[in-house]
Amino acid sequence: MTEKLADPSTDRETMLVELVDDAGAAIGACSVADAHRPPGTLHRAFSVLLFDRRGDVLLQQRAAVKTRFPLQWANTCCGHPAPGQAVTEAAAIRLREEFGMAADLTEVDTFTYRAGDDATGRVEHEYDHVLIGAVGDLPPRPDPAEIGSWAWTSPQALRADMTANPGKYTPWLAEVLEIATHAYRP
Repeated sequence: MTEKLADPSTDRETMLVELVDDAGAAIGACSVADAHRPPGTLHRAFSVLLFDRRGDVLLQQRAAVKTRFPLQWANTCCGHPAPGQAVTEAAAIRLREEFGMAADLTEVDTFTYRAGDDATGRVEHEYDHVLIGAVGDLPPRPDPAEIGSWAWTSPQALRADMTANPGKYTPWLAEVLEIATHAYRP
């Protein structure tokens, strides 16, 4: 769901994603770019949502250079594991790359969605693994190539703003928030 790693010579659009069937079983691989061409090819992804001590969640505004849903607000971080890579391992790496943070991550559920981005013409069709974690008082150190802005907010305030301003948010965030807040135990 992002374009560049910390190493600018790595083009994320050429990296491989794991194609899956409706039950999440691996059935092949293709490039990130190919998976997101219309009509979209179902592939494995992950979405991380971090909580602080108050139960607030860490959001990011996707950078303007993102090829899908740029400048929209999303969960803490998201991405794709490489074919055969453990989801929690890939998520921990991506969290460090995007936010410069580490957290103990726990996978809590999965869901499938399809969403087209009218602005870019790309399509997300993902079998999404939702992971949660808790962080202490250390501030995030976001990579500006990945993250336009970031904020902590309460789940209640986020739900209210998503209802009032749905175009500000990525289409997967509502489901990630519901799964994560249902599973989170401080």
